[in-house]
Amino acid sequence: MRNTLMIAAVASGLALSGCATDPYTGQQTLNKSALGALAGAAGGATISKATGGDKTGRDAAIGAALGAGVGYYMDRQAKQLQQQMAGTGVTVTPNANGNIDLVMPGNITFSFDDASLNPSFRPTLDKLASTMNEYNQNTITIAGHTDSKGTDAYNMKLSRDRAYAVANYLSARGVASNRINVVAYGESRPVADNNSDYGRQQNRRVELTVNAPNSVR
Repeated sequence: MRNTLMIAAVASGLALSGCATDPYTGQQTLNKSALGALAGAAGGATISKATGGDKTGRDAAIGAALGAGVGYYMDRQAKQLQQQMAGTGVTVTPNANGNIDLVMPGNITFSFDDASLNPSFRPTLDKLASTMNEYNQNTITIAGHTDSKGTDAYNMKLSRDRAYAVANYLSARGVASNRINVVAYGESRPVADNNSDYGRQQNRRVELTVNAPNSVR
């Protein structure tokens, strides 16, 4: 009971300190640091209980501190990426898992039916590499996607080649290769209707996910 009350107190304090009030609506929301802290507190307490520990409250507090640090780290990184990618055609969106999603449309990254990076897109990737090197505690997942034109096997290879083109470019700019994971989905994950030119253009893309670390040093 004492541990439960302690966890509740930790969570309550974090929620209060992490609340931001919208000046127009009066609605209160939690920032990413507070959300990370709450998740960390719950995680620390759960691990302590599962391992038979008697320091549940302490472990909740430690988890909260770690979670808050990760949330702040990711929030700062997202804002920097949004500023860098503004006007480039790349969208930057923090997601519900605490990660950051970047979508790179095929029309700005590659020529049609080609896996060679457009020279005009390289300065954008230079900015991305700079941020990935600054925030070097993340792992990165790069996923290639195509439209439905062509065979499944051809599209799978094309999506893989395009994802590796982005990965290799970032590696050449100093991003450690052991931080990068490449996956290929071919035409299997469309985000728009493949029956229209516009829809196919949306489906030809590379998605990059900046994965939140478990903790930051």
